[in-house]
Amino acid sequence: MPVTRLAATAVSVAAVVVLAVYPLLVYVGIGRFGARGVAALLAAACLLRLVVLRRRGQGVLSAGHLVLLCGGGILLAAASFMLGSETAVRYYPVLVNGVLLVISAASLASPPTVIERIARLRDPDLPLAAVVYTRRVTIAWTVFFAINGGIALYTAALAPLTTWALYNGLIAYVLVAAMLCGELAIRFFVKARLRA
Repeated sequence: MPVTRLAATAVSVAAVVVLAVYPLLVYVGIGRFGARGVAALLAAACLLRLVVLRRRGQGVLSAGHLVLLCGGGILLAAASFMLGSETAVRYYPVLVNGVLLVISAASLASPPTVIERIARLRDPDLPLAAVVYTRRVTIAWTVFFAINGGIALYTAALAPLTTWALYNGLIAYVLVAAMLCGELAIRFFVKARLRA
């Protein structure tokens, strides 16, 4: 792997990690660096992600979706920076859930679904039963993103910073992990039933 590609990968991973632990960084950073410092962190992580995206191209999410997420993050950071308040940067998890909700819902309206596309990366010749199953999983994730985004919106608009950070920085990730583990368990039984 060339050095420039390795550096781009390292920067991309760093940006993704910062954005993943973003709610906790906001909670800790507000006291130390203030709202403007936290806004600058969000803007920097999003800008780095955009720079790497331009060099590396698309991943599972389309480049357009990543540009929307990062561009939205930069706008929220700019609003918080200008206002000197953390209020706007608290809406980043809402933006993430909203974009994922739109992606999954749109794929239900115009198949193949997101989950089917991911499944076809491993098995291009999916049987019809697997296509039906991936559609159901996409529906489950669509509902999840709607509910999770609604809770993220509530915590951003009406909850104290501590509650916002706890939900968006911990509880939401536990719920995502539970969804993933539950889907893997169900998939195991569905595959076993299809083989029988």
